[in-house]
Amino acid sequence: MPVLSSKARSAVSHVVDPVGQSLARVGVTANALTFVGLAGSLAAGALIAAGRTSLGGAVSLLAGLPDMLDGAVAKASGSATARGAFLDSVVDRFSDAAVLFGLIWLGADRDEPRLAVLAALVLLLSLIVSYVRARAQSLGFTCDVGVAERPERVLVLGAALLFGATEIGLWLLVAGTAVTVAQRVLVVWRQAGERP
Repeated sequence: MPVLSSKARSAVSHVVDPVGQSLARVGVTANALTFVGLAGSLAAGALIAAGRTSLGGAVSLLAGLPDMLDGAVAKASGSATARGAFLDSVVDRFSDAAVLFGLIWLGADRDEPRLAVLAALVLLLSLIVSYVRARAQSLGFTCDVGVAERPERVLVLGAALLFGATEIGLWLLVAGTAVTVAQRVLVVWRQAGERP
């Protein structure tokens, strides 16, 4: 799933698409961008675990840029495949986990259990959000709703880390991600009820 949700994708496509075309022309591949984003997220997680939360937040936000562009590059180069979409989704889960695990580590290292628990809750709820969508799509349902899809989570957490409001950001994400789980379950439940 690209870093831009369905709500935001059309709003920025006039910027993202030309950049994707330029990158495709010089030989940059969508998979390369996916792995650059993962490397950035892993680096962000390591920085956060080491206590450099502002820098980790900045790196986390920057790591979202390649992920925002990989779909545009795949489209521009005509290389969009199911394999690439699958890889992107799996890498996104690792990227989310890397940053949040950095926070769990930091909370444990600093003896701040609330920080560690909040980060663990966000990680758990984020995985459920992704699972509900994947399972819904495998059953033929649409599931593109939620106040805290991946793009919103990346932006909120990155900004919270960058500006020293980590706990506030985590509380917002716990609430928003829990609401997103409920929204997705309800949407799929209604669609399932309409089937004979």
